[in-house]
Amino acid sequence: MEKIFDGEFYSKLHKLRMSISMHLAAGMSGGRKSNAKGNSVEFSDFREYRLGDDFRRVDWNAYGRFDKLFIKLFMEEKEGIFNLFLDTSKSMDYGSAHKGVCALRIMGALSYVVLENTDRLYLHFMEQGGLTDDKSYAGRQAFPKVIERLEKVQFEGAGDLLSSIRHKSFRQRGLSVLISDGYSHDLEEVFRYMKYKNQQVVFIHVLAPEERDPSMEGTLSLVDSETNGKVRVTMSATTLKAYKKTYASFIQKLENMCKKYSITYIPVNSDASLDGIFFQALSQMSKRG
Repeated sequence: MEKIFDGEFYSKLHKLRMSISMHLAAGMSGGRKSNAKGNSVEFSDFREYRLGDDFRRVDWNAYGRFDKLFIKLFMEEKEGIFNLFLDTSKSMDYGSAHKGVCALRIMGALSYVVLENTDRLYLHFMEQGGLTDDKSYAGRQAFPKVIERLEKVQFEGAGDLLSSIRHKSFRQRGLSVLISDGYSHDLEEVFRYMKYKNQQVVFIHVLAPEERDPSMEGTLSLVDSETNGKVRVTMSATTLKAYKKTYASFIQKLENMCKKYSITYIPVNSDASLDGIFFQALSQMSKRG
């Protein structure tokens, strides 16, 4: 698998942050605890000081009492809750433009934006019916730890997204992003569960070029990467036509499902540039904003 977080990735992060942060309040507003609009000065809460915070916001009375620095929060400034879910099943380990690498870069870039925006980030890895790393990150200083964790991800085993998502309790309203190739028979139940838990949901659907437009020829023995099931297929013009019809039906079904549950659907080609992916994402979120 190619290097995930290379120099090109890091060089684009600041540019992406400038673009995406302008849309967080609109297209991703579900991550906020409060629905307050405008520049409210109504006091709401405290949080501990983080490196980079404005020192003028420090509550010095609280410092005198607790010997710790606290920042005053107002209604519209309470940190948002962002949950990122990654499908790590074996089917994501595929493509000349690797689906897994693309998904991890998206997850890394989203994490950067959320942390730079002083929101609360939770990473979740959906592994064979389980869910790992229900751990929170906050502040820009946490980004290297996020990258370190993402670099350890392995794509293996069968996927069971519904069993995985049920391990998440969702104690707070927030925004949840699911990154997957969508090969799950119970994806609708996954969406239903997330919406029931008061989440604003974004589905980032990652597929490889070979899945959109297969170039295989002749008689082939195809192996399911998750179940190891085998099927023998002759790739004729008729077979290819039938495949493309099934593929189009698959995409249409996912689009309709997302529309049904008011989920932002973002199809991603794994060979697309990071800039292109996020331009498309912002466009989709703006339509829903």
